Formats: sequence, C-alpha cells, structure tokens
Amino acid sequence: MGEEILIRSMSMDDYGEALELWHSVEGLAVSEADSPEQLGRYLERNHGFSFVCVIESRIAGTLLSGHDGRRGYMYHLAVDPAYRSRGIASQLVEHALEALRREGIDKCHIFVISDNETGKRFWSANGWEQRSGFYVYSKSV
Repeated sequence: MGEEILIRSMSMDDYGEALELWHSVEGLAVSEADSPEQLGRYLERNHGFSFVCVIESRIAGTLLSGHDGRRGYMYHLAVDPAYRSRGIASQLVEHALEALRREGIDKCHIFVISDNETGKRFWSANGWEQRSGFYVYSKSV
C-alpha cells in the first residue's frame, strides 16, 4: 500500500496497457474510436489533457480528456480494481480539470453509461450533477 503513485500525461506508448485496463473494467465501453489510429489523433489534438496513473511501472488508472474550445469532455476514467480506494480517480480528474482551466475552459461534461452504477456513484459523490432535458444522438460518418 505504500507504493508511489505517479500521474503523468498519457502517450501512445501507454496504449496497450490502457486498452487492457479498459477491457477489464466493468461499465466502460470500448469501441472503434479506441483504435490506435483514432486514439493517437485524439491525444495529438488534445496534447496534455489525458493522464495515466502509474504504480510500480504498471498503469493503474487512465482518463482521456480534451476540449472543443468551449467545453471540456472526459472519457475512460478507469482504475484497476486492485488499486481502488486510494484516490487515484479523483487525482486523475483533478489533473484533467486543471489542464482545462489553464486553457480557459470553465465547464466539463462526461458521458456515463446508464447502467454503470460505480461510475454514477463516483461522479455524484465528487460534486458532478446529472443533467436531464436532452438526449445524445450519434451517427457514424
């Protein structure tokens, strides 16, 4: 339990371990948008906004984050169950929020799958408000 927790910017060198973590975490959906090509473009476009937590040379947590110039967005907050209850998720979120604040972004949105009870509890417990009154529509292009 006394391991050093390192939070650092995510790079494509982290892709394999991150993908493995995402597949292992309940409530997180992996899609074609998580391919190496698409994630590489996302990280390049949003350089310095996504983070990993490293403990003993292993990725124990991830958070993708970026913005469109007006609003921030977060995706794939994931912490290995073996490392939960150590504040890792909160630290990842705070790093991303600080990066967004430095860019002048004053509001951030997240998408939580409706049956992801762990995710809903985390975000609610950390002061995030569930929005209502609109729907999300998607279309492949």
